[in-house]
Amino acid sequence: MIRMTIDRRELADFLRRSRERVRPQDAGLPAGPRRRTPGLRREEVAQLAGMSADYYIRLEQARGPQPSTQMLAALARALRLDTDERDHLHLLAGHRPPAGATAGDHVAPGLLHLLDQLETTPAQVLSDLGDVLAQNAMAQSLLGGVCSVSEHGRNVVWRWFADPTARTAYPAGEHAYYSRLHVADLRAAVGRRSGDPAATRLVERLRGASEEFTELWERHEVAVRRHSRMRVAHPVIGAVDLDCQVLLAPEGEQRLVLYTPPPGTDAGERLALLRVVGTEQFAPAT
Repeated sequence: MIRMTIDRRELADFLRRSRERVRPQDAGLPAGPRRRTPGLRREEVAQLAGMSADYYIRLEQARGPQPSTQMLAALARALRLDTDERDHLHLLAGHRPPAGATAGDHVAPGLLHLLDQLETTPAQVLSDLGDVLAQNAMAQSLLGGVCSVSEHGRNVVWRWFADPTARTAYPAGEHAYYSRLHVADLRAAVGRRSGDPAATRLVERLRGASEEFTELWERHEVAVRRHSRMRVAHPVIGAVDLDCQVLLAPEGEQRLVLYTPPPGTDAGERLALLRVVGTEQFAPAT
C-alpha cells in the first residue's frame, strides 16, 4: 500500500489559487470597494471554514500542520470546490478522498449504446460489487442472461460461491484461481465503499453461505480486476479461451467488461459461430 504524505507546497498553491477564484458575493460576503487581490482574503476563508486566520495562513505558506479530514471538508465548502477539486485537496493533504455517492443500478445511455454496437464481442457492465447491470446479445449467448434477476441473484460473486451450477462452465482446476480473483476484487470494492449497506449485506450473506468465501475473505487479499484470461465451456461452441479486459469508470463504481479472442487462437471463429446460434437453449456439454 502506498503511504500517503502531505505535499505542503502544492497544497499551499492549490489553496491560494482556489481562494482567488471565489468572488466574495458568491460566498455571501460584500465585495467591498478596496480589494487589492482577486477573490477572497485569507481571513475570509478562515472565517467561512471556521478556523483561525493564523492556521489558514500557515497552510498557504506551506508551513502548517497536516489538516484533518474535517478541516479539509470545511475548506472545500468555503472555497466552493467541486467533487474533483475536493478529492485533489484531500490527496495533496495526504488523505484519502471521501467516498462519494454510488452510481447504483443506473447505466449511462452512452454506455448502453456502446454495448449494442459491439455486435461481435461479448460485453457487459458490472458494478464494482459484481452486479451484472447490462449485457449485449453476445454476452447473454456466452454467459447467460442474469440482468433481470434481483438482489444477489445477478451478482457474479454470490453465484460463484452460493450456486454450484455457476462453476460448471469453468475448468475445475481453475476454480481456486477464480475464487481468489472474485474475493480480492470484492475486498477492494468494499474498502472503497467504506460502510456502504449494500456491500456489507453482500459480504454477510456470502460469509453465511460459503466457508470457502469466509476463508478467502479472512486472508484480506486485495486486487482490482483489470485483465485476466478465462476459459468458458459453452454447450455449442465448446471450450473457448478469452481475454477478459476490464475498463473502469473514473469513479470505479461500474466497469465495462470485454471478452475478446486471444491472438493466435480459434476463439474468434467460435465467437462467430456463437453469434449465429444466438441465445437458443442447448443441452450442457459433457
